[in-house]
Amino acid sequence: MVRTAHILIILLSLIGAQDVFAQTAPAPNVALQQEPETAPVVVDNVRLFYIRGFKALPAEERASDVAERIKKVALNQDIKTDSIIAVDSEFSIDIMAGQERIIAILDADAAIEGLPRKVVGEEYLTRIREAVTAYRSARTPERIVKGAVYSFFATIILIVLILAVLKIFTLLHSFLEARYQRRITSPGMPVLKIIPMKHIWSAIIDSLKIVRFFLILLLVYLYLERVLNLFPGTRHYAAKLLYYVLNPLRVMGSGILREIPDILFLVVLIFILRLYLRFQHIFFGQVEEGALTISGFYPEWAKPTDRLLTFIAIALAAVVAFPYIPGSETGAFKGISIFVGVLFSLGSQSAVSNFIAGFVVSYRRAFKPGDRVQIGEVIGDVTDIQMQSTRIRTIKNEEVIIPSSTILNSNVVNFSSFARGTGLILHATVSIGYDAPWRQVHELLLMAAGRTSGLLREPAPFVLQKSLDDFYVTYELNAYTKEPERMARIYSEMNRNIQDCFNEYGVQIMSPHYRGDPAGAKIVPKDKWYEPPAQQSKEGG
Repeated sequence: MVRTAHILIILLSLIGAQDVFAQTAPAPNVALQQEPETAPVVVDNVRLFYIRGFKALPAEERASDVAERIKKVALNQDIKTDSIIAVDSEFSIDIMAGQERIIAILDADAAIEGLPRKVVGEEYLTRIREAVTAYRSARTPERIVKGAVYSFFATIILIVLILAVLKIFTLLHSFLEARYQRRITSPGMPVLKIIPMKHIWSAIIDSLKIVRFFLILLLVYLYLERVLNLFPGTRHYAAKLLYYVLNPLRVMGSGILREIPDILFLVVLIFILRLYLRFQHIFFGQVEEGALTISGFYPEWAKPTDRLLTFIAIALAAVVAFPYIPGSETGAFKGISIFVGVLFSLGSQSAVSNFIAGFVVSYRRAFKPGDRVQIGEVIGDVTDIQMQSTRIRTIKNEEVIIPSSTILNSNVVNFSSFARGTGLILHATVSIGYDAPWRQVHELLLMAAGRTSGLLREPAPFVLQKSLDDFYVTYELNAYTKEPERMARIYSEMNRNIQDCFNEYGVQIMSPHYRGDPAGAKIVPKDKWYEPPAQQSKEGG
């Protein structure tokens, strides 16, 4: 144990000493190891040589000044090329054009080439003379005219080539369509069960279009690169043309590589979200179908609850994912987000109110698909219930779309709710004079109910005497039905049967309002029931 402790003490001492030596060791002179800053002298897109910079004059600024002096000499036709000479001095070699100094070559500049200052001066002098000669030659009227003529013919060739490419791909498309489309889109292809054949054909055509586009793009690039090189003023753009095309791809590629960790996080987040939502949809689907029951939770609540939880999950995922979205930290992204948010808040007030009202309506369980309902003045069968609206098919086979906020603020009459149990009560009101025995009226009304199809025998129909008016008594026939979707037809048949029964037994219906006893009873004898054009075979009921 003692020996182990001594070994630990020695090791700790060595580690401490190593740290001390590391702290006290002199740091290397980083400035001495840095290479001098250099920049190229470029004239008419031709790189002549490199020169170094100084603290007072950066390399790029010095190179630009030298290039401008060379251009200035080249534009002055009075300065002959042979008059550009190199003058050796004590500290530099000066390249002069008359009294104008183009560049002073120092020992530091010669060190870049690894040659003596005098050799470097002669080499730079030769290059400057060649640059001046080329600069002047490129700007002669003959070269400009020649370049214009060449550009004209190059443009014609480009147009011909583009038309040829379009024609070739049109013929290729026609060939493939005539030769292979029918075979590819035939139902007998084995991959039809996996991928629809029309999508495969569309992918082939889209691939041809992409190849055609890039081929035309290549022709245009070659054309521009050649034509821009013909003129001194556009050579700079010709040299950077490929850069202009590839730089966006390079920026996007480097941006994607830089954002790979965040993109992977978003992919994992989306995968987990989709997996959770899939299990959630399966769970609430089982609840809606009744395969899974939850105490106090109605099956009608399954779909709206699923939608609500889906919205909450997506919203939470969006909050978590926002910092990881590429570019989310930029001011432009934040500005667009605020702009979209303002537009959404201004333009979606009605949509949001309908969305919230849709949840309230769903949890109220006021109706479900298939119910016969009355909402406001609309009567019909519910065909679809969404968060924003409910679709109703009327008895005239019209589709009415009612916003959820309207439903929330309206009285909803559901004719189907109790019809599934004891039944829905249909009623008809008639006015009969006091001279007709009420017991006879009751029996006639019950007889009419018994003749009407769609009305239940149990519970039995019943009659109410609603009022004793001045000249007649108001009776109401009430009968049960479990077919609310046939309400209109049942009412029509019941009214016909009431008329027949009262006419059959000679009891006069006092509606419209009774004014006095007429000369004859206002009834229709049985032998007049089928007066033309009525036919007995077409009698309703």
